[in-house]
Amino acid sequence: MRIGLVVDSACDLPAAYYRQHNISLLPVTIHIGEDSLTDLRDEQATLQFLQTHIAERGADAETSPFTVQQIQELFLGRLVKDYDHVFCLTTSKTRSAIYENATQASFAILNEYRPIRHAAGHDTPFALRVIDSQNVFAGQGVTAVEAARLIEGGEGVAKIRARLENLALHTHAYLIAQDLHYLRARTRKRGDRSVSLLSATLGSALDIKPILHCNRGETGPVAKVKGSESAARRLFDFAAERVRKGLMTPTMCLSYGGELAEMRALPGYEELRAACREQNIEVFEAVMGLTGMVNVGKGALCLGFAAEAHAFS
Repeated sequence: MRIGLVVDSACDLPAAYYRQHNISLLPVTIHIGEDSLTDLRDEQATLQFLQTHIAERGADAETSPFTVQQIQELFLGRLVKDYDHVFCLTTSKTRSAIYENATQASFAILNEYRPIRHAAGHDTPFALRVIDSQNVFAGQGVTAVEAARLIEGGEGVAKIRARLENLALHTHAYLIAQDLHYLRARTRKRGDRSVSLLSATLGSALDIKPILHCNRGETGPVAKVKGSESAARRLFDFAAERVRKGLMTPTMCLSYGGELAEMRALPGYEELRAACREQNIEVFEAVMGLTGMVNVGKGALCLGFAAEAHAFS
């Protein structure tokens, strides 16, 4: 059976990984004033975005996920011919409409695929499963890597589905945002009042960096650290300790809102990489996608892994 994988562009993995594993993309379009940019996981285009005046207006951006019609066109135009079963792994439905759009599109796809597959010489049924990763950015990357591993390992559809749905419950993303005023502006634009003006003002004045945690679709602060480098050190040290205690998959995903050389120079980075080498954990590093950077700001650091329930310390 030919099994395919589709993710949306909020999933932070290296562009080369997408190409190597034939992962299809549901892009998100960013609208800033009269300018529009489509997030196609092009790291150079993303870095160029940071260097232009457009990035200064990112707090006012609007994001548009692939519509129901666009998802239908992608599947009926190509995927129903290339594959017999497709897993569509989306960013958390609490943060985006992509899951809902993909679910709605699936009904029409399953009703309309037969003549298209028949014309392509395939008389067997086609099926697809939309799965909510319940996570964001580097966290979503963890589940996508596991999906690719299982598909290429020849596992059956039922086992892959069960594994991904269970893994989604145990995937954790941790994120450090650099600019609390920017983060507050973005959360308010999305109808989220979790970052108040007072906390943003005080946090910026005192150079306080919150460490945010996402699991099972819920996001909230787990620590507040003074200074960017101290926050990075604490997060990397924590992740290294989790690696030594054992992860549920041999995967650590990192993404950064800027040049990766900047992330690699942060305190604690080398220690985390050493811990991953010791435990045979594969590390995936990516420039954070446009979708992520528009929502959390330049210089944001995110890491994701799968593990049993734990407390941040």
